[in-house]
Amino acid sequence: MKTPIQTRKFDPPRSELGSLVNPLTNGEQQVIDLLAKHLPIEWEFYVKPHLNGLRPDLVLLNPAVGIAVFEIEDWDFNSFQYSAVTDVSTGELRLIARSHTGHVSSRESDNPINRIRLYKDEIFNLYCPRLKDRLGFAAITGGIIFTQASWAQIEPIISSFRMLESSASLYPQYWPIAAKEHVLAEKIDVIFPEWNRKSSNVMSDLIAEDLRGWLKEPALSSEQRQPLEMDVRQRELATTRTESGYRRIKGPAGSGKSVVLAARAAELANQNKSVLVVTYNITLLNYLRDLTARHAPNRKILRREIDFLNFHMWCKRVCLSSGQQLAYNKVWKSSVAGDELQPDPVLQVGLAGLVQNLYKDPIISQSLPHYDALFVDEGQDCNPLWWQTLRNAVTDGGELILIADKTQNIYSTAAGWTEDVMANAGFRGPWTELKISYRLPPAIFPLLELFVKNFLKSEEVDIPEIEKRDNQMEFSDLFPVELRWVQLGSTNSIVSKCVEEIKRQMKLLQQDTAIPDIIFLSGKTIGRFVVNEFELLNVRIIHTFDEDKFISSRQKRAFFQGSATIKATTLHSFKGWEARHLVLHVSDIKRAEDRALIYTALTRLQRHIKGSLLTVVCSCPELAEYGKAWPEFVSA
Repeated sequence: MKTPIQTRKFDPPRSELGSLVNPLTNGEQQVIDLLAKHLPIEWEFYVKPHLNGLRPDLVLLNPAVGIAVFEIEDWDFNSFQYSAVTDVSTGELRLIARSHTGHVSSRESDNPINRIRLYKDEIFNLYCPRLKDRLGFAAITGGIIFTQASWAQIEPIISSFRMLESSASLYPQYWPIAAKEHVLAEKIDVIFPEWNRKSSNVMSDLIAEDLRGWLKEPALSSEQRQPLEMDVRQRELATTRTESGYRRIKGPAGSGKSVVLAARAAELANQNKSVLVVTYNITLLNYLRDLTARHAPNRKILRREIDFLNFHMWCKRVCLSSGQQLAYNKVWKSSVAGDELQPDPVLQVGLAGLVQNLYKDPIISQSLPHYDALFVDEGQDCNPLWWQTLRNAVTDGGELILIADKTQNIYSTAAGWTEDVMANAGFRGPWTELKISYRLPPAIFPLLELFVKNFLKSEEVDIPEIEKRDNQMEFSDLFPVELRWVQLGSTNSIVSKCVEEIKRQMKLLQQDTAIPDIIFLSGKTIGRFVVNEFELLNVRIIHTFDEDKFISSRQKRAFFQGSATIKATTLHSFKGWEARHLVLHVSDIKRAEDRALIYTALTRLQRHIKGSLLTVVCSCPELAEYGKAWPEFVSA
């Protein structure tokens, strides 16, 4: 009897498979359809799941029976001749691909045999710790399905593998390998021998739940396939321009400023207009790129028309593309070490002056990049001199937008944007304001107001307004949230308590969230220790805590929401982002910048009808009384 496909559990849903970042191949779709047709309805399908960064092609899960993980290959023996050789030094099997032109390459990254062994090992040892010792391997099937190669073509490779992996010879039902003819004939017993098993002594609902947290598509990834949501005011700003082309927008956290910027950039790109999007934080660029892609009908247009750069990378691009590398290097000779709060004067002034001079040169300026539009996000972090420099790159009649929230003044630069400076920057008239926060859960608003009252009295503050609904009590219930404050009595326990709270959130995932949705924010020192603790457990974490500035900069460029791992970064780098699972460590409120940074971090929480969680681990005694106002206060 055939199972109705539409009632089967798929993650992501079948209707969204066509919009995956890495679309399914014809062979992958063929295998998925075949298995969905034949397997009992109890089998759950996870297509290209994250699995702590491993990303297998397909994982099947049945709480009563077991787990199956598959690699689906489209090897083309018409283009390559594949062979397997044993490395005499390591004893490992190496995959060699020889093209018909004679080119030989090692294909270890494409070696499905090694990948399947890795999947089975990590599922047993890391993601399903409750599986019984050694016997638990019987609950895990690891298979390879070749959709374009015949058994005669792959059999020599498979024989080598089974000689090397003794369990594959002893228990072939747990290491199935199928070829093209098996797929075409729908030989389900060959493709997945355990498909019709009814029960298992080593599998349970608890084990299945352990694994689901690693398998489920993160909410952050599924959101990337959804169109941007905008209210009437936001949509108006995203689809219009002012007469002068200049527009400045301010608003509190979660009011949709970045959404407007991203949507407007996509609108102009769709009109074949070139756009430069600039931020101070490198990590924010990936977030804005994702937002823009959600509003774009054609992502290829984005890659062609929109450049996402932080100011200093843009300066470097201008200098190097115009052959001014010597001048660029000369400026850096006066560089001194700086940090996030006291940056290098070269970054603040030197590069901007150099680039301005290049644009003023009538000969050199002809070879420099020019854009139809310039958009700057988190403008309160932008030195006014940078804005004046960037304006040189905008064509006559172009469009310029500055987005700002002075409450998030974590670099103490917002004070430089006086009204006189604004007038010289091209702005006239009042700010365009967005006041309502659509991101924050209602329950956190009183806590933000209390923080502002106690710690930001003398600062310029835009407190977000809560969205108005007919029944505020029901509105608050609509977005459930856990707000937890852990006050530490000793600095000796900071790292262990942060690790403990992250693990706690791993056990409190929402129905639609997964392990990679968890974000940890802290300073670099504590962050590195926490990351080290998880790496000892073989839990992958994408982070930006490296001491080497060059490496840290590269880590920031690789930091994006769709990453298949837990994420950890500084409070500075996460500004502008949002998340439903946040663990935050705070340690100091002495400086105005520290207080602004904590406020900014608290506003990163994203509301959702299925729930969100924010845990603050606090080692700052001055914040203890404030923490007692939180719904859940723990003294540790």
